[in-house]
Amino acid sequence: MNMTEQRASGRSSGRNERIDGPRIRREKTTVRHMISMYCKIKHPSAGMDNELCPECRKLADYALNRLTYCRFGEDKSSCRNCEVHCYAPDYQQRIREVMRFAGMRMLWRHPWLTLRHMADERQGRK
Repeated sequence: MNMTEQRASGRSSGRNERIDGPRIRREKTTVRHMISMYCKIKHPSAGMDNELCPECRKLADYALNRLTYCRFGEDKSSCRNCEVHCYAPDYQQRIREVMRFAGMRMLWRHPWLTLRHMADERQGRK
């Protein structure tokens, strides 16, 4: 498979290659919603006008950047099941906290995203 075919299929061959396939876009949307939900409830004074507090904005930017350049591309497993943890330890702890908080709440606010995320996690893609 040449480089053009890899890009078209959503597979990454290098660490610095941008990935923007349907799976990555869906995961980015899910992460954005989870962080937004967390911030609105945990940091209510900072979340005016649907904006994130600086701390949550930094976490969202970091998470979205990691998804954009995921080495597994469209074939990635869920981050929980990934064999390569690309988050720095402090961000990894923060995103776990966000996901633990927002996980069940997502089922009520964004059921389709939640079901798709659960299906991706069960498939255990590699």
